[in-house]
Order: sequence, then C-alpha cells, then structure tokens
Amino acid sequence: MNWLLKLENVKKFYSTGKVVIPALRSVSLTVEEKEYIAIMGPSGSGKSTLLHIIGFLDTPTEGRYYFKENDVSNLSDSALAKMRNKEIGFIFQTFNLLPRFSALENVELPLIYAGEKREVRRKKAIAILERVGLRDRINHRPNELSGGETQRVAIARALVTNPTLLLADEPTGNLDTKSGAEIMSLFSELAAEGRTIILVTHDPNIAKMAKRQLLMIDGGIVQ
Repeated sequence: MNWLLKLENVKKFYSTGKVVIPALRSVSLTVEEKEYIAIMGPSGSGKSTLLHIIGFLDTPTEGRYYFKENDVSNLSDSALAKMRNKEIGFIFQTFNLLPRFSALENVELPLIYAGEKREVRRKKAIAILERVGLRDRINHRPNELSGGETQRVAIARALVTNPTLLLADEPTGNLDTKSGAEIMSLFSELAAEGRTIILVTHDPNIAKMAKRQLLMIDGGIVQ
C-alpha cells in the first residue's frame, strides 16, 4: 500500500497580541491510500487544526507536509485552493449548505467551481445523491430535510468531485442517535469502496468504526 500524505514534525502556533498559543506540537503522521482513520481527543487538543492543515485550509508554522509525494508546506493560498477543490472532500458538523439552494444545487456547487458544464454537473450531482439515498429529495432545500438527510447532502457534495481524500469534522455531532448511526454506516460503505477517510470525533463508539484510531492531547498525537 502506498502512502497518500505525510506530516513531519508539524507545528502550528497562533498569536493573539504578545501571547503565542501552540495548537499543534511536532505532529508526525503518515496516512496510507484507502485508510479509514478516526482522530479523537478533548476540545482544544488540536484535532480540527490538524484536519484543516491536512485539508489545505491552513498551513504549518513549522515542519513539512507532503501530499502525493509533493511538498505542500508553503504553497500560496491560490495554489492551496486549487489543491483543495481537486483533492479534498470536506464534511462539517454544521453541514455548511446554502439554505436557499436545493439539495441538487448545493451538490453542484463544487462542480461549478471546477468549470464543469451544466449538463455534466447535473448528471454527476443526481448520481451521487442517488448513491447516498436521496433521489426523491433532490429538489428539497435544507430546511425541508431532516438532520440526517441534510448531512447526506453534505456528504454528496463532498463526494461529487471524486476527491482523493474525504475529511469529516464531527459529522454526527448535530444528529440524533438513529441518524448518526445511518451516517456512520454510509462512511463504512465508502471506506469499503476504497475511499481514504479521516474523521474527527469525540465519540469513542464512532471512532471504533474506523480501521485506525489516533488520540490527540495538547496538540500532539499520543497513541
């Protein structure tokens, strides 16, 4: 199996006035292709900061980040944005859907940014909404969907560009137990299809569903 990404002694500091806050302390991590990883840890442990660096939303203060054997540690914002749109599918706890757009229109958005023609992107969006079980809900807006359905739309939007890496930040955090279980079942299916997935969660029962678990405390991976 080949590695997809590698972090070497990555540190991240934030400055507020004269105070320097260490968010990540010398994190080293290798993620193989097709791995399904859960990152656990208390609030403030650095989980989301790590996910943002992996997903090209932030850059390390120190250390190296290699993605597909390319050093991406110091790329410009525009270069990171291109990498993010091509390689990464993001799923957030708060869904981050546009409320006035239908499920179909929300899922089409990444394809618009990618320059896909209307007929092509509509076909792809419908196909991926069918994949997540929402064929009969494609014209509904987020406020007309249940929490679980809304998260499925968010997952479809993350998948529609066929990203190399799927990142999920507390994807069941705003869902009831039944909807959360359904979403995690979908993640298991995606992992079985060979998707590379990194999931952040507070819930040990959810973490157990991943093939590999990492624990973060005070900005470092401890196990």
